[in-house]
Amino acid sequence: MADEPIEALGGKTPLEYAHTPAMDALAAHAEIGLLHTIPEGMKPGSDTANLSVMGYDPKIYYSGRSPLEALSIGVPMKDTDVALRCNLVTLSKEEPYEKKTMIDHSSGEISTQDAAVLLEAVKKELEKDGYHFYVGTSYRHCLIWENGKVVPLSQPHDILTQCIENYLPHDEALRRMQKRSYEILAEHPINVEREKKGLNPANSCWFWGAGTKPALTSFEERFHKKGVMISAVDLLKGIAVGAGIRNIIVEGANGGLHTNYEGKAQAAVDAVLKDGYDFAYIHVEAPDEMGHQGSVERKVQSIEYLDQRVIRNVMEQMDASREPYRLLVLPDHPTPIRVRTHTSDPVPYLLYDSTQKRQENWKYNEREARQSGNYIAEGHKMMEHFFER
Repeated sequence: MADEPIEALGGKTPLEYAHTPAMDALAAHAEIGLLHTIPEGMKPGSDTANLSVMGYDPKIYYSGRSPLEALSIGVPMKDTDVALRCNLVTLSKEEPYEKKTMIDHSSGEISTQDAAVLLEAVKKELEKDGYHFYVGTSYRHCLIWENGKVVPLSQPHDILTQCIENYLPHDEALRRMQKRSYEILAEHPINVEREKKGLNPANSCWFWGAGTKPALTSFEERFHKKGVMISAVDLLKGIAVGAGIRNIIVEGANGGLHTNYEGKAQAAVDAVLKDGYDFAYIHVEAPDEMGHQGSVERKVQSIEYLDQRVIRNVMEQMDASREPYRLLVLPDHPTPIRVRTHTSDPVPYLLYDSTQKRQENWKYNEREARQSGNYIAEGHKMMEHFFER
């Protein structure tokens, strides 16, 4: 959600420009400030950032992105396994494989149903001793490499519109599998049909995010709170599995712009008010995806959906219950429209406590968060601050 000032928005960020009455109502009586979720020297990934927000220092707990996703889909990882993210991406069609351009890291946010069929076609030809494919969600899937190596690999959303030649895996087997996957997928009936409809074809696998089996300390042991995770994204579900937090699956939640926002809000409220949980983590992927797509209009829309269809619902139901509560709102990292990928800049946070009637009169955006003077340099310390009384 965090971004930079954009000329088309009159020099405002998407968050500043969006109509966000719920977040602004909270901010007027809340602590706002800036939080640095990405430790110095680490890449600004959703993996490191969300570990920070969840209270886990990435310098201690991070072992790679894909292993966390593997946990979420029930992949049985051995200590000697290496997990890799297997994106289904859209590459340009005319050139030889090495000269193709990265068009879309998400294949138009392909459905899990279609992606599973495509991945099955890849598995039939490429799965062999030592390499195993697993279906995840939408374009996000997993490759397990037995007795593998944690090799450097490029994130597809970092190289949008660029030629892939300098970003292909150096490992010969991985490189060969990626190239062969294009031959398998380019003319697959599902992709032929997608192109007829004007949709991006999922015409190649792209491997990245290699890592080994993670070992997270139990969230309940760390913070003495029972929690739930509400997300459509396997990475977040995997962090929850590793931390011993219950995943709640919301029907219609898909990680896209048109997800089940109301269902996510209701699941969080029910978990806390009816099921006895202390903590609910609601993750909304849409602002990040719209940043990757470079769409100012849809990013603003995603923020307004978050405000009105998630935060307002949670706030109104919690207020009506008369139970004391705290609400923390923040992005995990910025995904500026200008660069269409993640950056390491601090993010604005909003921390509201229903028992403290502060009169701050802030609005929630990057500019006012900076003006507040509040700054937390180590993102993993925010969770302690959130829970302290």
